[in-house]
Amino acid sequence: MRLMFQDEARFGRMVRIRRCWAPIPCRPIIDNDYEREYVYVYGAISPKEGELDWMVCREMNTERMGEFLRQVSWAHRREFVVMVVDGASSHVSKDLKVPSNMRLIRLPPYSPELNPQEHVWDELREKAFPNRVFASLDGVREQLARELPRLASDHAALRSLTAWPWIVRAFFTRP
Repeated sequence: MRLMFQDEARFGRMVRIRRCWAPIPCRPIIDNDYEREYVYVYGAISPKEGELDWMVCREMNTERMGEFLRQVSWAHRREFVVMVVDGASSHVSKDLKVPSNMRLIRLPPYSPELNPQEHVWDELREKAFPNRVFASLDGVREQLARELPRLASDHAALRSLTAWPWIVRAFFTRP
């Protein structure tokens, strides 16, 4: 069995201003842009293994969620996947086809703090997207294409980020 936590995030051209370092007496200058263009990333983290599955797409809906579930199902075809999801409409739609080697479990409503995948998004935004202005969505896609594999390759860091004590106690320790 494999326990995974799933979530979606959007990444776009709108700058998220973050603190940055500059020598005294210089003041850092950060470009800013208000373009509201986004791409979406579906992600699922396995806290025990520190493994990340992801899919970048143009939209977020039931059809894309189904594609992502099939992708994860295929990647872990020799395991039964328990996927913890939030209550997004695309996760509870009657049209969503859940693969036979997977079961979806919903988090309580309005509880993103229980989902370690949220911390993966925070890490990606903090390390790969701070104070960056992209000329087009292609730049955002290229940055994701560079940074998602880099992040996914560091299993120890992902375990440290997502294997929270309550998850380990609840799912990975025997009484």
